[in-house]
Amino acid sequence: MITLDGITKRYDDVTVLDDVCLTVPDGKLTALVGPNGAGKSTLLSIASRLLPTDAGTVHLDGMDVLTARDTEVAQRLAVLRQDNRVAARLSVVDLVRFGRFPYCRGRLRAEDHAAVAEALAYMELDDLRDRYLDQLSGGQRQRAFIAMVLAQDTDHVLLDEPLNNLDMRHAVQMMRRLRDLVTTRGKTVVVVLHDINFAAAHADHVVAMRDGRVVAAGTPQQIVCTDVLQAVYDLTVPVHHVEDQPVAVYFS
Repeated sequence: MITLDGITKRYDDVTVLDDVCLTVPDGKLTALVGPNGAGKSTLLSIASRLLPTDAGTVHLDGMDVLTARDTEVAQRLAVLRQDNRVAARLSVVDLVRFGRFPYCRGRLRAEDHAAVAEALAYMELDDLRDRYLDQLSGGQRQRAFIAMVLAQDTDHVLLDEPLNNLDMRHAVQMMRRLRDLVTTRGKTVVVVLHDINFAAAHADHVVAMRDGRVVAAGTPQQIVCTDVLQAVYDLTVPVHHVEDQPVAVYFS
C-alpha cells in the first residue's frame, strides 16, 4: 500500500500540492483525475521519488520511499513519466531492456531476456522489436515505454497519462491491459487520466484533484457524479448510467 501524508510542493510562491494525504489501495487500479494544473503529475512524481517534496512522507508497505536505496525502490515500484525523451537512437527491444536494470545492472541473464520478451508480447510489439524509436508513431512509442515499465516487473506501477498519443482502439486496449495487470497478476496500478469515462469504466478507485488538493476519493460511482464533477471542473456535467456504469456527457 502506498501512503502519502502531508505532501506539499511549492515553486517560489506557487503551491502546487497543498498538504495532500492519500492512501492507494493494494491490488487495485487507481485513477487520478482533475483539470490541468490540479497537481496529479506532480503527486505521481513525488510518490515515485522523481521529484523532491517540500514537506510530507511517502511509504510503500512500510518502506520510506523518499530515503530508501534506489535499487530497493526500483525493484518495488515502476514509473512512466509523461514526458519521455531518449537522446540515444534506441531500438524498441533495447529500450525495454532498460526495465531490467535494477536486477542485472545491464548484464542481462536468461530471466531478464524472458521478462523483456513477455513485456514485448504483452504490448503487441514483437513485430516492432528491432525498429528504432524514431521510426515509430507516437502511439507505438508510448506502448514501447510502457513495455519497459512492465519489464521492470514490480508490484506497483505508476503511469502518467499512459493514453497519450493512443487512438481510441489502442487506448481501450491499454486500459484493458492495465485492468488485466490488476485482475490476473495482482499488481497495484496508478494512472493519471484526463478522460473521466475511462476512469469510470476501468478503475476501482478514483481520486479527483483540484488546485493541489484531493477533492474526493472513492469508487467510480461515488466520484463520477454531477456534484463531484462540478466541484472539480467547474462544469455542470450530466451523468448517465449505461449498464450500471456512470458516463459523463458534456457537449458545450
